[in-house]
Amino acid sequence: MKDLQNIKQRFGIIGNYDGLNRAIDIAVQVAPTDLSVLITGESGTGKEIFPQVIHTYSARKHGQYIAVNCGAIPEGTIDSELFGHEKGSFTGATESRKGYFEVADGGTIFLDEIAELPLSTQVRLLRVLETGEFIRVGSSKVQKTNVRVIAASNVDVPNAIDNGKFREDLFYRLNTVPIKIPALRDRGEDIFLLFRKFAVDFAEKYRMPAIRLDSDSKVILLRYSWPGNVRQLKNITEQISIIESEREIIAPTLSNYLPEYGGAKLPAIIKKDNEKSFSSEREILYKILFDMKSDMNDLKKLVFDLIRKGDVDINLQESNSRVIKNLFREVNGDNHRPDEEEAPSVDFTSHPSRDNIQDTEEIIEESLSLADNEVEMIKKALEKYNGKRKMAANELGISERTLYRKIKEYGIES
Repeated sequence: MKDLQNIKQRFGIIGNYDGLNRAIDIAVQVAPTDLSVLITGESGTGKEIFPQVIHTYSARKHGQYIAVNCGAIPEGTIDSELFGHEKGSFTGATESRKGYFEVADGGTIFLDEIAELPLSTQVRLLRVLETGEFIRVGSSKVQKTNVRVIAASNVDVPNAIDNGKFREDLFYRLNTVPIKIPALRDRGEDIFLLFRKFAVDFAEKYRMPAIRLDSDSKVILLRYSWPGNVRQLKNITEQISIIESEREIIAPTLSNYLPEYGGAKLPAIIKKDNEKSFSSEREILYKILFDMKSDMNDLKKLVFDLIRKGDVDINLQESNSRVIKNLFREVNGDNHRPDEEEAPSVDFTSHPSRDNIQDTEEIIEESLSLADNEVEMIKKALEKYNGKRKMAANELGISERTLYRKIKEYGIES
């Protein structure tokens, strides 16, 4: 425990939360090895401290330590920054330049926001991790490097893999030893320790008495969700230290500095744009079914109205009279009462034209012959453009010469 406190003091780590202590313990244990480490956690939790702990307690502590924010480097220059480039390899490359992997040979390189790397750069990084080899931009010479890679991400990397934005093989290569940094809202009374430390630091910096919280303000501090984590707490403490004249901060004053404070820590629902999920497809299916049901009800009402007005000749078996009665009930609702209007009586037993009914429907079988269909299309095109072959050929998507040949072949009159 004494060693843990020494580490916290050395690197300015404040808090006693079990999850935080566990993360420090893993960092110290993995430090003597050369295993790759992937540090995950929300933005503002202090992930950048742990690569320094690992480097300091490793055999590479006398080598170079380079921290690279992958999200801050443009996609067009990231390969050059990491692996170097040769003179004239691209516009503006007036001289050869070493990349971070070459400079940090024998040391440690920390790649923050690793999920922001382009897929092409991820391939190069995977090669370095597996073989220690890299090639400068604009060169064909393979170079070797001995670098310990520590990566960090504030996004869900498995989700990025599912979306095709991160290579799965690179994830498993980096995630040899995972370290999870807890969010500030989960660290309980660590929030008070951090607030007090920041208040004292800013009091010394601006030469003023340190601010302090009353009991109600402490409750608010605990209940707030802290989306920006430790970084947000530090910024708010600095704002209050400078702006407020009273050194004891009451609850209403503190609430003014907390964006969208709702009084309780509630789970946030994050809606992603253009997200395809099972639930959205199910909703679409439900909508289609409801629309079909609505159309069917409209059709039933239309048929019923026609029957009631006598506009339709009904030639049904007597036993099917219940169909009309059921249709009447559906149109008027399931809760039909005896005192309501009953369905009109329809006599199915006799009809003046019943014996003269003839089936006048003519079934025309559609031709599946390609030649027949082609002839029909040519005739329609010629008819549409009054026999002008050039325009008809354009409509059909063929040359005028081909159209002329087919007209002769099929004996079409134009």
